[in-house]
Amino acid sequence: MRIIGLTGSIGMGKSTTAAMFREHGIPVYDADAAVHDLYDVGGAAVAPVGEAFPGVVQGGAVDRELLRQQVLGDPEALKRLNAIVHPLVGLDRQTFFADAQAKGADMVVLDIPLLYETGGDARMDAVVVVSAPADMQRERVLARPGMTPERLDAILAQQIADAEKRARAHYVVDTGRGLDHARSEVTEIVNALRARADAAPGPGSVEAQTEPGH
Repeated sequence: MRIIGLTGSIGMGKSTTAAMFREHGIPVYDADAAVHDLYDVGGAAVAPVGEAFPGVVQGGAVDRELLRQQVLGDPEALKRLNAIVHPLVGLDRQTFFADAQAKGADMVVLDIPLLYETGGDARMDAVVVVSAPADMQRERVLARPGMTPERLDAILAQQIADAEKRARAHYVVDTGRGLDHARSEVTEIVNALRARADAAPGPGSVEAQTEPGH
């Protein structure tokens, strides 16, 4: 079973692209959704996160906005948070793998926003980066409730630049050219992955890119 990493900076259309992989019958693991569950009432991360970051637990759940205020722009705080959350997500992901394997899946997609930032790409058989023009990205994100230009800039400062992600990717999906184009690219990627089931082209190789990454 091949493990495909799906990533991209904020506002690039990653969730929409993940749904397109599901259309091909490929199981998709949503890391952000897993974290939401861990932070929710009864979630395994509530107690340890509340202890490490006093005041962020409200009504039995982690208030993500209060937590964000404590970790944004503070690398040490973010490191402490990751040390709590990443092992818990890892356990949840193992359950997902076991279920997918039991169902005979030939590949799975791991939807991980900070895949490159955390070094997770080293454990993938291939990485798909979702991308769009910077002006479109900004327009999409600033349309979200509560988002401000300052907050967006702070988020982007913690993420590897889109150009670098594209250069390191095995495959790139451009959501800036419309859903039909993106869906067509996903289909090409799935077909290519299945055709090369016994090969693993390296990042940046011409053979591996649906769209130039350089």
